[in-house]
Amino acid sequence: MCASERRDPQLLLSSPEPARRHQGGGSPPAPGDLGRARPAEVSEPDSAQQARASFGALSWSHCENWLLYVAERSRSAAKAERESAWPKDRSVYCEDWGEALSNKSTPVLCVLHLQSGALRVLDGVPAEVSPGQALWAPGGQAVIFVGWYHEPFRLGLKFCSNRRSVLWRLDLEGHCERLSGENLAVSSPRLSPDGSLLVYLQAQVFGPHNQCFSLQMLDLKSSQTSTLVDVVHRPKTGEFAGLYEALPAHCWSADSQRVLFSSACRNRKDLFVVDRASREVRSLSDSKPLPVHPLSSSQSFLFPPPPTPHLSTPVHFWPPHPPPSPAPLPPPPFPSLEPAPLSPPLDAFKTHVEGLSEENQAFGSWKLLTVQNDVMVVCCSSPCTPPTLRAAVLPTDGGSVTWRTLQEPLRTFDFQWSSLDVEPGPDEENRHYAGLDFGAILVKPSRTVRDEKSPLVVFIHGGPHSQAAAEWSCITAGLAALHFAVLMVNYRGSTGFGQDSILSLLGGIGRQDVSDVQRAVLTALHSDPTLDAKRVAVIGGSHGGFLSCHLVGQYPNFYGACVARNPVINAATLVGTSDIVDWRYTSVGLPYSYTQTPTAEALATMLERSPITHVDQISAPVLLMLGGRDRRVSPHQGLELHKALKSRASPVRLLWFPEDGHSLSRVETQADCFLNTVLWLQQHL
Repeated sequence: MCASERRDPQLLLSSPEPARRHQGGGSPPAPGDLGRARPAEVSEPDSAQQARASFGALSWSHCENWLLYVAERSRSAAKAERESAWPKDRSVYCEDWGEALSNKSTPVLCVLHLQSGALRVLDGVPAEVSPGQALWAPGGQAVIFVGWYHEPFRLGLKFCSNRRSVLWRLDLEGHCERLSGENLAVSSPRLSPDGSLLVYLQAQVFGPHNQCFSLQMLDLKSSQTSTLVDVVHRPKTGEFAGLYEALPAHCWSADSQRVLFSSACRNRKDLFVVDRASREVRSLSDSKPLPVHPLSSSQSFLFPPPPTPHLSTPVHFWPPHPPPSPAPLPPPPFPSLEPAPLSPPLDAFKTHVEGLSEENQAFGSWKLLTVQNDVMVVCCSSPCTPPTLRAAVLPTDGGSVTWRTLQEPLRTFDFQWSSLDVEPGPDEENRHYAGLDFGAILVKPSRTVRDEKSPLVVFIHGGPHSQAAAEWSCITAGLAALHFAVLMVNYRGSTGFGQDSILSLLGGIGRQDVSDVQRAVLTALHSDPTLDAKRVAVIGGSHGGFLSCHLVGQYPNFYGACVARNPVINAATLVGTSDIVDWRYTSVGLPYSYTQTPTAEALATMLERSPITHVDQISAPVLLMLGGRDRRVSPHQGLELHKALKSRASPVRLLWFPEDGHSLSRVETQADCFLNTVLWLQQHL
């Protein structure tokens, strides 16, 4: 019997885990132990899918008679309470958790007794927090959950792992105690099979919206917490680069000695295991080393990107490596477009590319789905191989892993792909974080039309603190199948390159990230003679759209077309409309607090870093795609650019999706966007 067969509560849950005996013993709670029934306070189903990653929980009790989950408190019930108290409260504004969580405001912990159908809402959750990611504590007489603080007001939660939160233990009598430290951001609590240990992710509050986590381990008997995996600031090539992704629901080995997880590692995603005794982290994947083309750009192009800003004033909200505050700079010059020779010579790259056929069989992405009784199940893919289901037994002695493919993809593709390492030039170094490099992935069609050179599409990821991994992407594969080469750039600030790389971008948006993308593009063009330097386009969404619009403005004669999805165009006008107002300050190197109000100086800095300042130089045709319900980047950002380009008689087209949010993720919308993108590129390249 499942919860939906009872009162159809608004479930904010993950995929149901199988009923299994685990997580300690103890007597099952009696129905009367769960507090008074409040079924009317649990709302009807409404877009629960969007909330699963943030608040989602579905946990069986040890006795398998009880189901713990998270639901949204019914707004109609809350409104009825207000109106019964005083009619003037019927129109009180109800705050929510922002983008993709517009209907999520007050989650509650629910327990369903499967035999009787009794549904209870647990009392005792602190009034100032919103609970989620709940699981049964050992013994079955308490639950453990993450509580996000929603006072003084809620900030957008989706894609933001830096929200102040605490790990709590709530017993069935309503007594709640804190298990983790204050003024931190925590997530993904996972209980060991023997019920003695709890691991969870921990990060700093504010600062980068996504960052390198530490993996904390709590001994539930002694209440002592230790660091199992620390933050990696600057990994060396070939080393573990840090933990950047949520833990799977089941990540422990059967002996409770090891924890498994997937994480970004430079241009790929890999599978790792950490031993809690030795603290050693090692890879479990069997991929051959990705083809790497180390490229130093110290002698590269004659048209350097905009200079890295000179940063001086420290910001005090981000220890131990405070991001600097930017000084205003004049607009960057638009230099010559004649490139200079690059090192290494083309012959080295030719040999490298020609040897890709065998390497292309390697997977560039390993995603851990679950581990059950030491059987690991992963999803593997590459730019030419759709997701493939694989499994293996975790060896007890740290030996090699033998992987078996459970489900072959229906089809693979003969694309050529390679991983590139790129170094910024001396004039592009961040003096606070010098010596950092970044990466890119080049995907090329197997054959060109009439042996012509391939047009290049620069596909820029959003975030900015995310990653373009060497994994399957329908957009990339579709473009390659239509004879476009695709370059995906992991500019400094992307995940998988260490915490220092992430911090280096704070205060440098619109400059450091723009120069990184341009350098990677020129590196690929100069190193691969099969790419057509006269037919280059740029596409991206969110921060990727921000960079796309910057590039066509700062390099007006270089790009032949631009496609931008929900781009940031004017950061100054966005500061009052975005659900993540903190990032609007942090991204330009300014400190943020809840009491922050805009100043003329802050708004001037935001405007100076915005693509709208280069609108007079934009000559490439621009296709804009906007979601009418976007809470992260208001659609009025794209409309602002649309009006500015139309007033200058610049070629521009706008697609409006009134029912979509920031991700433009509805199936019909994705199809529409891809079709229009391809037609736009074919028309203008």
